Amino acid sequence: VWFEDEDLAKRAIEGETGLIAHLRGYRRDGLWYEGENYHLFAMRGLVAGLGWARHAGVDLDADEKLQARIEDELLAPSFSTLPDLTFPARKDSRFGVSLAQPMYLDTWEVAFGRMESEAGRQWLTALYGAAPQPQQLFESYLHDAPYAGTPIAPARDGLSWWALLEMTPEHDPAEPWKGSSVLLEDQGLAVLRDGNRYVSLECGPTGGGHGHPDRLHFTLHQDGVHWLPDFGTGSYLTPDLAWYRSTLAHNAPLLDGESQPGWEATCEMFDVQGEWGWVRGHADAFSRTVITGPRYVLDIMELDAPGKHRTELPWHFSGDVKVTAPGNWEPAPATSPFVSGVERFAPGVRGPITMDLSLGDARLAVRMALDGELMRARAAGAPGTPGTPSFFVACRDGVGARFVTVISREPVTTLTLSGDVVEIVQPGGTDTHRRHLDGWNVDTPTGRVALRGGRERPERPRPFLDLDPPPRAEGAALRLDAAPALDGSLTGFDLSEPLRLDFEDQYRRSEEPYGGPDDLAARAFVGWEEGTVYVAVEVDKRDLIFRPPSAPPQRLDNEPDDINSDGIQLYVRMPEDPAVHGYLIVPEPGGRLRVQGAGETRGLPTEVRGAWRAIGSGYRVTLALTAADFARAHVGARVGFDLLVNEMLPGRVRRAGQLVWSGGGGWVWLRGDRQDPSRFGTLELVG
Repeated sequence: VWFEDEDLAKRAIEGETGLIAHLRGYRRDGLWYEGENYHLFAMRGLVAGLGWARHAGVDLDADEKLQARIEDELLAPSFSTLPDLTFPARKDSRFGVSLAQPMYLDTWEVAFGRMESEAGRQWLTALYGAAPQPQQLFESYLHDAPYAGTPIAPARDGLSWWALLEMTPEHDPAEPWKGSSVLLEDQGLAVLRDGNRYVSLECGPTGGGHGHPDRLHFTLHQDGVHWLPDFGTGSYLTPDLAWYRSTLAHNAPLLDGESQPGWEATCEMFDVQGEWGWVRGHADAFSRTVITGPRYVLDIMELDAPGKHRTELPWHFSGDVKVTAPGNWEPAPATSPFVSGVERFAPGVRGPITMDLSLGDARLAVRMALDGELMRARAAGAPGTPGTPSFFVACRDGVGARFVTVISREPVTTLTLSGDVVEIVQPGGTDTHRRHLDGWNVDTPTGRVALRGGRERPERPRPFLDLDPPPRAEGAALRLDAAPALDGSLTGFDLSEPLRLDFEDQYRRSEEPYGGPDDLAARAFVGWEEGTVYVAVEVDKRDLIFRPPSAPPQRLDNEPDDINSDGIQLYVRMPEDPAVHGYLIVPEPGGRLRVQGAGETRGLPTEVRGAWRAIGSGYRVTLALTAADFARAHVGARVGFDLLVNEMLPGRVRRAGQLVWSGGGGWVWLRGDRQDPSRFGTLELVG
């Protein structure tokens, strides 16, 4: 709009990485697939983009159906917010961040200033009633709001010029905002609320690259205290990142001492009946059942798997925790580099283990029945907090496992287990819990509560806006009668079916857009015989910058240094084989090739042989890929394939961009040497 460039505006709104495509990141329940932290970041970009599009003559807010979906997206954080109006630190989120921060209020003020939304007015009014919060440092907001760091009450006159331009004169909702129990099916988050108590269970997918191995994680916030938090993630550049991204750092189950290997969880049951509610989730061989009632929360974790296993369930309680059951603590060996002071509890009597939790004036009692042992250790708590608080782990070695825990304000007098029956005795009476064929029954002194809510296995989460995917790149690999020379020349290659990389939509940029084929272009020729794939790549580029083998490593960089060099990345996947062979290849002096496996693939340097040479327009690489999987190659087979050409420019520390045969897909940041196999193109093996 600023440059009066209609083509640029069209691409920014309708292109593969444009504004409309951005909506694909939001699931049908309205929440961004990577969780609340990234939802809020993506939401700000969406709202700004909608305003720019309006100036370009495209008013997406005027579409009633799309407006309803955008309203769902705007309100999604209100469904999962904790009682103190902070967002839960799920996945790679910052811990303890208020939703009443000026940056978030800015976005909601602008968005709801453009649409009629009673729910939006209720939500904003609730946020302005939040307790004063220390202002957080947000690098993306420094131009609009100074960082104070001291508690400031949220107020409309403290927002940016952007909000002041578009906000409505007043909110004045007819009814106050009130959080309720909800199941966000695509996100996989089940929330049970009752008064100031908030309980949630993590189901669903892990959530992309920012997801954590925390399926069936349990959160509890009650009486103003976050008793069982999710810590989120601290800095991406410090070693404790591995701790916060481990299962042991969550209130979620481990099998045989290992973090969950990318499990997805299914919510099988969810129901709310008056003061009672429940949810049951299933992940791998674990199931977790959480029942909330007026006086307590009942948690049941079960393992159903053949053979003997070690089952562990961490509990990261906040506040002061005292084990009140008779017994002693004995030293035990550490099993993680992030924990210290490991101890095993030796009970003095048989029966459930009791604990008292306290923080300020708030108190809770815990009674835990486990056919195993209780461990205690020290590790980092919430990011930014000092010290290494203690946490607890319920453990069992053997066939199957069942841990039953009751958390309540008033201590439980008796906790009895008999088969599938759980009996809880408190001063207010006795409740008997029984598993039912279609749900869960609770017999209370005032009658039976029948919790049902069986759910069909959900389909794979889908975005709330489906777009036609771009066509998949296709080409041919030609059978060769003899092996090519592999000396940097094209001798022995069939040149009749080139793969071309010279279009703007094949370029991933870091800063500057694609300069065109005069600046960077490539052609590839692929051949094959049983067990071997032959590739020749010609790159047109004026200034060749190959990273020397003796170059020092980059500091504060998690990616392979060789991506920051002119060079290529190759990926091959044979039909009906999930294994990907990926290679990162950089030319060296003397015509040699420096090779390493790329990303999380099966590619090995020993599977590549070949050479390179300079040509008038740039350089040429010729090589052979030989791996055991390639022996299944046959005429007519359709092989997954991708070729990426990295671009390095003078005066830079990191690459400027890359050409991608299968299609660029936006920006090169954070991609390293990884390429999503779902993006691969297809080569047909021609005889």
